[in-house]
This record gives sequence, structure tokens and C-alpha cells, in this order.
Amino acid sequence: MLNSLSGRFLILTVIFVMLAEIMIFVPSIARFREDYLLSRLERAQIASLALLADDMLSTELEAELLDNAGVYNVVLRRDQMRQLVLASPLPAMVHQTFDLREATAGELIRDAVLRLADPQARVIRVIGVPSLDAGQLIEVTMDTAPLRMAMLDYGVRILILSAVISVITAMLLFLAVRVLLVKPIKSVVGQMQSYAAAPEDARRIIKPTASVRELHEAEVALQALETQLTQSLRQKERLAQLGGAVARVSHDLRNILTSAQLFTDRIEMSEDPAVKRMAPKLVNSITRAVSLCENTLAFGRAEEPAPALTLFNLAELTSEVLEAERLAIGEDDISLSEDVPAGMVLRGDPEQIYRILSNLVRNARQAIAATGQSGEISVAANIDEDDWVIQVADTGPGLPPKAREHLFQPFQGGVRKGGSGLGLAIVAELAKGHGGALTLLRSDENGTCFEVRLPMGEMN
Repeated sequence: MLNSLSGRFLILTVIFVMLAEIMIFVPSIARFREDYLLSRLERAQIASLALLADDMLSTELEAELLDNAGVYNVVLRRDQMRQLVLASPLPAMVHQTFDLREATAGELIRDAVLRLADPQARVIRVIGVPSLDAGQLIEVTMDTAPLRMAMLDYGVRILILSAVISVITAMLLFLAVRVLLVKPIKSVVGQMQSYAAAPEDARRIIKPTASVRELHEAEVALQALETQLTQSLRQKERLAQLGGAVARVSHDLRNILTSAQLFTDRIEMSEDPAVKRMAPKLVNSITRAVSLCENTLAFGRAEEPAPALTLFNLAELTSEVLEAERLAIGEDDISLSEDVPAGMVLRGDPEQIYRILSNLVRNARQAIAATGQSGEISVAANIDEDDWVIQVADTGPGLPPKAREHLFQPFQGGVRKGGSGLGLAIVAELAKGHGGALTLLRSDENGTCFEVRLPMGEMN
């Protein structure tokens, strides 16, 4: 119980209530002491009235009056005269004098604490103002033992009452905390455990019901988190299923393309000039398709294979990419241009760099074609300090905000309707495999520009 929230709250409540009672206890004891001394002054004044009425009181009656008043002697000052009205022998010298006429709260509290801490009986002198203006002052001497006993008795009763109040208060607060906080928190914990058992089940997502504002905000945040997690798990499951399907299709497609590759030798032997001109491109396309299928199968097992680094001419590779895209343009009014130095040699995987450029150019072409307007796509390259820099720019409509938020995430960064959003994700991963990065430089109503930076490293 002590390790629970409600148990600790109960203990803290008892402690704080007791501390509050102690803060009240000290002034209460001081007030009790003051009232006690004032009552003794009033009794002494009443006792002195008997003597003032009859000067011939017997010694026995005088002693009885002093005993009833609880004092040893009484001194009155009337008409500027100080008079010893009642007197009896003192058991000891006067230890201390207390003047209640001008005593401050701090002095009363201090004197009360000191009196409780001093167990020895003392004889003290107390000075005060007589009741009903029956003189200038009244002064008595008295024993402190009865005063201390009365203070202790009063203090014990106050402490017992404080303990009872603190326990009752703590129990009420304990029940209130359990109902208002602990029970709702346990409900949230139970829901979290239920959701953890089957996070794919959307029916187990929490529905905020708490009336406490802070707890309600926590439930709303938890609901958003669980909803996002469930969607992510579902997406990952679909991706896993899709990956299995793609792997099977790629496996069969690779076999088909391998068979088609066997016939390209005969096509290359044709005497037709047009066939001779197109045959190498067909061979390259089939080779790339077979390589893509093999890489897809490798991706299904782990991730994109490490690039096979070699030196190649980037201008020639760029020309191949643009020529393949020109065949896909058809009747669209889209122009392609390149600004790549003819002798620029890049160290990388030619197949993967081809896929990088092909994906970027294809995305740009499809974005422009979707508008039905004319446009231009340009591929430029240069060497910037220690990097090869390739930029693919277009004059298309720019990327929508949603596509920018999930730009390089598979199945989320698609721009076209029905698009998968895999193109940029593949480009980013291939660039990363070369130690480089894909960056969106700009995207607005004037067009979009992507930049691929590949580190040069050691040229060997």
C-alpha cells in the first residue's frame, strides 16, 4: 500500500495535517497560558475585595482566599498607592516577573514554550490590569507547577483532537484520490495493457472519457499515439505482404527476361540498319531489367545491395537516360536538356546511378505531363570541392505540401494519383549507399529542383 499513489498520498496528508496542527498548537498553548494567568489575576482581585470590605479578616479566612485564588499574595495599586492586600509566606524567591499589560504575541509564545520545557516548580510574579478599572494594576505571586500541569493537559487534548482530525481528513482525501485519480489512472493502465496485447486491433484504441482535464489530455495524446502506431503496423504488414509478392513477381520476371536476353544475340546479327541501331539499346534495357529484378530480390532479403564502384562517363549515362525518356514522352510538349561536362568521370555503380537519374527525370516528366502544359527538364552536373553534384530541375507545378512532409518515405511521398511514392525513396537510398545524399533544393509554382551529392573519396 505504501508503494501506491493513494497510500503515499494518505501518509503525506497525515504528515501535512499534523504539521499544520503543530503550527496551530504553539499559539494555542501561549493563549491558554495567558488566559490562565489572567484568570488568576481575576481571582486574586475578587479575593482582595473581601479584605477591602472588612479589614478584620482572620488569618484562616485570608489563607483560604489565597488558596482559592491559587496565589501566594496580592498587591493592588489604587489611588496611586501600592498596597499588599493579601499575603502568605513564599516557598522560594521570585524567579521571574511577567507583565501581561504590554506583552507581545512573540513574547507570549516564547514564555509558553519555555514554561513547558522547564519541569521545575518556580515562583513567579504576574502583573496585570484589574478588572472594571478597579485600580491601576494588580500583582500576584504564584507557583508554576499547576500552570505547567494545566498546559500539559490542554496540549494533550489538543494533540489528540488534531490526530483525530488529521486521520479523518486523510481518509476523506484518500477516498477522493482513489475515486478521482487512482481509479481513472488504473483504467488507462489497463487499457494500455489491453492495447499492447494486440496493437493491430483498432478496436482496442483508447477512447478519452476522463473528466479531469490533465488526465483527459493524457488520454487524447495516448489515443493519437495508439492510432499512429496501429496505422504504422498495418502499413508495415501490407509492405511485408507487398514485398513478398514483388519478390515472387521479380523472380519469375527475371527468368522471363533472362530468356529474352538469349534472343538479343540474333537481333544484333540483323542487317537492318534500324535494328542494328536499336539492338544495343534493347540489350541494355533488358540487362537493366534483369539487374533490377535481382536487386529487388536482394532488397526483399535485406536492403539495396552495396554499390559496385567503378569509373564511368556520366555524360554518356545521362544521354542514355534522357534518350529512354524521350521515347516515353510521346506527344507531350516536354523538352529534355543536359549540361554535363563531356569528360566528367564519376566513381560509382553505373546501374544504380542510372536508376537515380531515371527516377528523378521520370518523376519530373510525369509531373509536367499531368498539367497538360509544356515544360522542360534539365540534368546538370559539376564538381564542387570534394563532391560530384548532379541536379535535376523541371518547370513543373512543384510538390504539394503533403508530398514534402513525407518526401523520401515509401508509399507516402507520392505526388501522382495512384503513384506509390517509391521513386524518391529508392533514389534517397541509392544515394545514401554511395555515401551521398538527396536534397530538395526548391519546389514552387516555377518548378522543382533535386540535388544529388556523391563524395569523391579516393579516385582509384
